Amino acid sequence: MRKLASIQKIKTLEPIKDADAIMKATVLGWQLVVKKGEFEIGDLCVYCEIDSILPDRPEFEFLKTRNMRIRTIRLRGQVSQGICFPLSILPKDVKPVENMDVTEILKITKYEAPIPAHLEGKVKGKFPSFIPKTDETRVQVLQDLLDKYTGKIFYISEKLDGSSATFYHYNGEFGVCSRNLELLETEDNTLWKLARKLDIENKLKSLRGNFALQAEVIGESIQGNKYKLHGQDLRFFNLFDIDKYKYFDFEEFIKTLEKLHLTTVPILDTNFKMINNIEKLVELSIGKSKLHNVQREGIVLRPIHEKQDMIGRVSFKVVSPKFLLKFE
Repeated sequence: MRKLASIQKIKTLEPIKDADAIMKATVLGWQLVVKKGEFEIGDLCVYCEIDSILPDRPEFEFLKTRNMRIRTIRLRGQVSQGICFPLSILPKDVKPVENMDVTEILKITKYEAPIPAHLEGKVKGKFPSFIPKTDETRVQVLQDLLDKYTGKIFYISEKLDGSSATFYHYNGEFGVCSRNLELLETEDNTLWKLARKLDIENKLKSLRGNFALQAEVIGESIQGNKYKLHGQDLRFFNLFDIDKYKYFDFEEFIKTLEKLHLTTVPILDTNFKMINNIEKLVELSIGKSKLHNVQREGIVLRPIHEKQDMIGRVSFKVVSPKFLLKFE
């Protein structure tokens, strides 16, 4: 589970040009604005990530105009992602320790973008337990992973701004899922219509086993249709072997998708040597989408050959701050 709120250390404090009352702080791999004099380097704080929804408490009153949600903002030219609070916001019986997760203690929840009705459909059940969900960890909390994989070869794909979908064939059954739920087939459900249009059931069957495809749904009525498509479409980013509980390596994934005549998300680099620098990776996330002349949401990085590590699958996202400032 994502630590929306945790006990973290103030790693650095730097002045902001022409700003006397605020400073730039670094917490984990995040950069954010704090009040001058509120913290010293090495202090512990309660750090709340972007997309946290804070409860209605006097300490969080200033967030009411933002519906209690922490967003990416810019103050005096400095991008700020997240908020640091003093330890005093914790209950008196809590003994703070670095990296301690206090999300539940503070009753903080995660913001989820609303899913259009034509994607939600009628629910068949929970998301299947035999397939991993599509959530990616943000690079800013993965310094230890970067330490380990620096110099290793990764590929980079574009993170598209849509809604995730999963299609599976398992023990003779074909299923269609939104991000969190399995859906019944109905005439007006976009995911099922796309599955039938692209003949995904028979394409999965042709692989002769139990497999799942995961894709981003983009187009009209989805996240403002930033890519200016007519109707809706799918761009695939994962192929999962259910029996082996393993994702396909990059080369095999690409070859199989070509064989199935299915389109992947844009691939930006197939020979990226991993760097141990979060700030430079964030810079790399900034750019135009390959699908349209619009700021891309960000990038996803994965090793050419699939790896499992401290976060499970070695796969993480870097969201462009320019995208967040423009579209959040």
